[in-house]
Amino acid sequence: MPFQQGLLATPVPAHARHLFFAIDSQEALPGVLDQLTAQVDGSSLLLAIGAPLAKALGREVPGLRAFPQLDAAVENPATQHALWLWLRGEERGELFLRAQALQALLAPALRLVDSVDGFLHRGGHDLTGYEDGTENPVDEAAVEAAIVPGDVAGLAGSSYAAFQLWKHDLGYFKSLPQGEQDNIIGRRLSDNEELEDAPESAHVKRTAQESFEPEAFMVRRSVAWADERGAGLAFVALGHSFDAFEVQLRRMSGLEDGVVDGLYRFSRPLSGGFYWCPPVGEGGVDLRLLLG
Repeated sequence: MPFQQGLLATPVPAHARHLFFAIDSQEALPGVLDQLTAQVDGSSLLLAIGAPLAKALGREVPGLRAFPQLDAAVENPATQHALWLWLRGEERGELFLRAQALQALLAPALRLVDSVDGFLHRGGHDLTGYEDGTENPVDEAAVEAAIVPGDVAGLAGSSYAAFQLWKHDLGYFKSLPQGEQDNIIGRRLSDNEELEDAPESAHVKRTAQESFEPEAFMVRRSVAWADERGAGLAFVALGHSFDAFEVQLRRMSGLEDGVVDGLYRFSRPLSGGFYWCPPVGEGGVDLRLLLG
């Protein structure tokens, strides 16, 4: 399947740099995107398209839409951008320099409006100390959950990605008794075992992928982050559509049964965007749906 291999590759590299762009010049877009495709290897640099970019090009990608505006008791900000570049590697300085070069390359058409430096913490743990992504599908199950099947040229092998930057109040969370922390997450910190008697608000119960109809499996590729805004989790979810992520977010937000996910007691999202990760062809990333 010709997908961007970095989407599902394991182990996750030690560092990530997420770059988000807005459109400055529609006229310059095709030329800039043509140059960008030569840089995207689908491994150390991943490309993701937002609905504003497709609209600016007068194209429609099946299944691509903007991040939803949910009318819920908790806030899930929609900060939809036109383009998301996801740099991954083992050396932070190299990512910084490559990001600078990409920003200059895109400058005729696209302006950098946000960036997030992420890092792998303790091999894949959230800054709370709890393991992240325990129930991630793997191998063929990961491909089935995250990659668009079929043989439609330009669409098969693509993926739909949701990004949210979650800011934790770690001081408050760490002040809670250990049992209360475990009940918020739904797992024991000591051994990562799921708590059968956890409250209905426990994050594990709110997001149990097999508990939805249809089942809502997705692949998470989140890492920790920390900068002047605070610290928390740079959350990435990959699916063969946005549906699995959206039904999970709706339940977490209390829109399904009135029960709000315990995560919102100590964490809140600062951003939210939906993006389409195009497939890879013989000549690199395949943008035929956008550029013809």
